[in-house]
Amino acid sequence: MDPQTRRTKKGKAAVKADEAKVDLTAVVVAVNDSEPCVLTVGHADTLPSGPFALEHRSLQSGLRGWVEQQTGHALGYIEQLYTFADRDRIGTERHQRVISISYLALTRKEQATNSAACGWQSWYEYFPWEDHRFGTPPVLLDRLRPRLIEWAGGASEPPTQRERRQRAAIAFGFDDRHWNEELTLQRYELLYEAGLIEEAGGGRDAIAAAAGKPMVADHRRILATGIARLRSKIKYRPVVFELMRPSFTLLQLQRTVEALAGRLINKPNFRRLVEQQELVEETGETSLDTGGRPAKLYRFRHAVLDDRAIAGTKLPLARA
Repeated sequence: MDPQTRRTKKGKAAVKADEAKVDLTAVVVAVNDSEPCVLTVGHADTLPSGPFALEHRSLQSGLRGWVEQQTGHALGYIEQLYTFADRDRIGTERHQRVISISYLALTRKEQATNSAACGWQSWYEYFPWEDHRFGTPPVLLDRLRPRLIEWAGGASEPPTQRERRQRAAIAFGFDDRHWNEELTLQRYELLYEAGLIEEAGGGRDAIAAAAGKPMVADHRRILATGIARLRSKIKYRPVVFELMRPSFTLLQLQRTVEALAGRLINKPNFRRLVEQQELVEETGETSLDTGGRPAKLYRFRHAVLDDRAIAGTKLPLARA
């Protein structure tokens, strides 16, 4: 992790108004055609954000106001992520401490209002090593793994070399370790520490170009935090339905979960889990957009929110 960055969990930042600036930043996620997308502004390198103004009655109302102003998109489901406190953060006021309070918002892409000032981008454009639905990404095997091993071996002391190698192995699934899709933030911060991404200050050389699109300031770190939170949360809370249309097929639901996790799911186990937890109910209608036999349409059973059985559920992610 960048030594100048401190990350704290939910809570109020105890700073004086004349010592810090408070920014509100949103990770707005939708899934379109089995692709997880994030809402961006500017040149697709900035998350919707803005300073917290005292006239806002709460942090969330301030965030909602800024997102609607910048994108024309009204937020629905929203939850707080983390508070980032960066000294000398990139920006016009370089020597001022900036407190960045980030939020995760889930929506459906078709609910968005068209705006020339914003757009949807696949989050795998920023994190190409995170998509394992079609096997281990070539960028990880051919580019990042050799450079991370070189970085680990470049430490001056053997204990540091071993510690770096172990961290890389755990984060990226090296040395016969399993890939853990929830370690998105740890992987980003390790690449930052190793100087393999543009935000680390090394310039956009060949390896940095292969390590995904950069973002302004710490926005890619914030996006990584949102991805990690969502990948973890879909395993024990039915938040994935915030991204689904009112009616859907079970295959569409599975593809959405796979898109978010960046991993394939065992189809029989997934359907068995959905049935056992009574997450959905049939609508009585069918879809003809399957390319084969008509498929039953389902909807989320909202009563499940009151069921204690949902707690602790783990999705049956396939192991490579």
